[in-house]
Amino acid sequence: MTEATGIVGEFLSLKEETDADLLTMQCGDFYEFFAEDAEIVADELELKVSQKSSHGSSYPMAGVPVDDLTPYLKALVERGYRVAVADQYETDSGHAREIVRVVTPGTLLETSDADAQYLAAIVADSSARGDDPGYGLAFADVTTGRFLVAEADDTDEALTELYRFDPVEVLPGPEVRADDDLLGLVRERLKATLTLHETEAFAPRRADHAVREQFGERVDRLGVGEPAVAAAGAVLDYVEETGAGVLASMTRIQAHRGDDHVTLDATTQRNLELTETMQGEREGSLFATIDHTATSAGGRLLKEWLQRPRRSLADLERRQESVAALSTAALARDEIQDALGEAYDLARLASKASHGSADARDLVAVRETLSVLPAVADAVGSNPDLADSPLVDVLKRPDREDARELRSELEDAIVEDPPSTVTQGELFREGYDDELDGVIERHEEVREWLDTLAEREKRQHGLSHVTVDRNKTDGYYIQVGKSAADGVPGHYEQIKTLKNSKRFTTDELEEKEREVLRLEERRGELEYELFEELRDEVATRAELLQDVGRALATVDALASLATHAAENRWVEPDLRRDDRLEIEQGRHPVVEQTTEFVPNDVRLDEERDFLVVTGPNMSGKSTYMRQVAAIVLLAQIGSFVPAKDAEIGLVDGIFTRVGALDELAQGRSTFMVEMSELSNILHTATEESLVILDEVGRGTATYDGISIAWAATEYLHNEVRAKTLFATHYHELTGLAEKLPRVANVHVAADERDGEVTFLRTVRDGPTDRSYGIHVADLAGVPDPVVDRSRDVLERLREEKAIEAKGGASNEPVQTVFDVSSGQFRGPANADGGERPTAEGDDPKSTLDPETERVLEDLADVDVNETPPVELLSKVREWQRRLEE
Repeated sequence: MTEATGIVGEFLSLKEETDADLLTMQCGDFYEFFAEDAEIVADELELKVSQKSSHGSSYPMAGVPVDDLTPYLKALVERGYRVAVADQYETDSGHAREIVRVVTPGTLLETSDADAQYLAAIVADSSARGDDPGYGLAFADVTTGRFLVAEADDTDEALTELYRFDPVEVLPGPEVRADDDLLGLVRERLKATLTLHETEAFAPRRADHAVREQFGERVDRLGVGEPAVAAAGAVLDYVEETGAGVLASMTRIQAHRGDDHVTLDATTQRNLELTETMQGEREGSLFATIDHTATSAGGRLLKEWLQRPRRSLADLERRQESVAALSTAALARDEIQDALGEAYDLARLASKASHGSADARDLVAVRETLSVLPAVADAVGSNPDLADSPLVDVLKRPDREDARELRSELEDAIVEDPPSTVTQGELFREGYDDELDGVIERHEEVREWLDTLAEREKRQHGLSHVTVDRNKTDGYYIQVGKSAADGVPGHYEQIKTLKNSKRFTTDELEEKEREVLRLEERRGELEYELFEELRDEVATRAELLQDVGRALATVDALASLATHAAENRWVEPDLRRDDRLEIEQGRHPVVEQTTEFVPNDVRLDEERDFLVVTGPNMSGKSTYMRQVAAIVLLAQIGSFVPAKDAEIGLVDGIFTRVGALDELAQGRSTFMVEMSELSNILHTATEESLVILDEVGRGTATYDGISIAWAATEYLHNEVRAKTLFATHYHELTGLAEKLPRVANVHVAADERDGEVTFLRTVRDGPTDRSYGIHVADLAGVPDPVVDRSRDVLERLREEKAIEAKGGASNEPVQTVFDVSSGQFRGPANADGGERPTAEGDDPKSTLDPETERVLEDLADVDVNETPPVELLSKVREWQRRLEE
């Protein structure tokens, strides 16, 4: 226990009670930090540090006004600190303080960010056998009251769910805390704070009780296992323990099921740049491109749709029908979006009301947003096309009558433009409460008496230079100029002499003053009581507000998709349950915004479901494949797509392997990342999936890479049977189209004339025969001598001629042969068994042993152009074996 006394001692005692990183304690009109906390906060937020003496010692002190705490809390939490807040309350002996909440990244209510702000928990299935158990997860957004649970079969799936929801804070369960590998991956892939919450909160029985208490019998219908319930219970316990006070806004729990949605692992979300680019920027992402929402809730929902595409054909067709109606009804759509522009974030307002932090302006925002619902409904109902669309059902989901009653109650209660602080008064309309009206009326009568007192005193007593005023020191007083002060009546009692005047009071004035103060105090008490009752009433309607908010957000997201479709000539795809995928003149939804795009077709069906895509470097192979994936994804959120026509068979997952960056800090090279991503696809994809492979095997030796790519192609074709687009520079793979029944070749065309190469960006059937890598090097600005030398070396390789390796100590050209299979330069052997340069006129065979000569003879008899790649690789391995022996 500290030796400090007084305020500092109280602060240090409270600090010992909490495991928060920082404590701020209310001291009158300020929240103060002391000791080490003050120095940390001052450094982080550039606050001024002063000194506070206590028990002979001096302690650093830094503080902020009570009304300004929120932005400082937000800044500290965003820097990763957990901050305990101690409020001051009155006691018989003076002031006391207690910790009322601990603000953490996952329980911060005061956020201006429109994105969801999830608190997550992850619990391992302790009953599972094997090295990779299943997991239960829970996600809660305290700013909106949204609460979801999910299950994952393995670590990769658990990480995918975490990446999808992108929580700001994660509570690992008891077994997960001991899994350093999993925690390392969480830290690597997420920006979340990891918090160790008490183990007991994850106990199955305690968690089950907490979930039932919060959500009632509905938890029985979730169909999730014990780990997911344990995660949900831990989240509820953490929210309650931190004092966020928003449990009342968590009115329903939903199960997020993988079989309801398209699988999009973290790699695919990153590769397709769904919500941010590879550089981490919002601009340039698919979400930023199609986001025309008018509300923050609508934007959140649209982002959620992108990250969790649907598999239900019925749900998608309802969305499509709504988008189609909105895209053609331009005037009605504008009217709807204008109305939505007046809407506030109802889910977050409900959460603030439940927490008790909503002020009068927040309740006005609730009132105004509830009035948007009938306005949008009227706009939909008055348009024949929209009136027959599923939008009508969307707007019927909230209880419209209950919403009308709440809006009417708020309309009757709160003035049009209330003050920002509840204690300022003047919140309520006349007629809302009889007692309040009586207090206000009497207060106005007394104020009227005070306001006219000076004139009455002048007339009654013949005084001049008389004023009546009020200050904190003297209260109400009558001030008379010195020249007339001697003529004041006898009942005036002098209380102060000034340079040019004197101040007086009277018994009647003092009585009126006491009455004014009493009325003002009573009015403040009444208004605060009435406001708390009204705010509590709003809090009890949290589920209603969430329903209304969800309906408006849904209309907003659908209108956004319709706006983009109308402005960019997108078409409604024909969604199917079969394997067909046919896109006519498809375009990349993001790239077409910034460049003149060359449309391309794609056709996949039961007889042709694996495309080997070849073509020059930088010709557009990656863009072509990503546009196919993006179009399929857009179709499965209910959106129109950038194409002339499209028939799209629903998929259960989209998997991509597109390039890779070294992760050397995690001990993983480019090739290891590439193989890990390939492994995940081969293990996870199904015959209903779409697989995008942009190069496989390029990170290792040529024949190793070809072999891996070859085997992966066979496995995907024969075992997985997923719809696949595979871009490769290994032209050997194009031969598989002749051997595997569902494999076909397509290539991105290029035109070469007079040594100049033009990339046509057009995808055509059949394989390509060249990659034009040297041309790309030239475009990239590689020095001319290097480009020219590259062309010379390539020409000699094509003609199977020896290459002069220029350089060396003697600066003499050294003629040698490049062995493609080994990736090494070789020359003829010297007499001592070593290699020597090949001189003009040398016969390379003259120094070779008989077995080597026989291998060369066999090689000379092989027609590379006619021999299938598999047979050719077999021959090469046989030749290598004979040469090694």
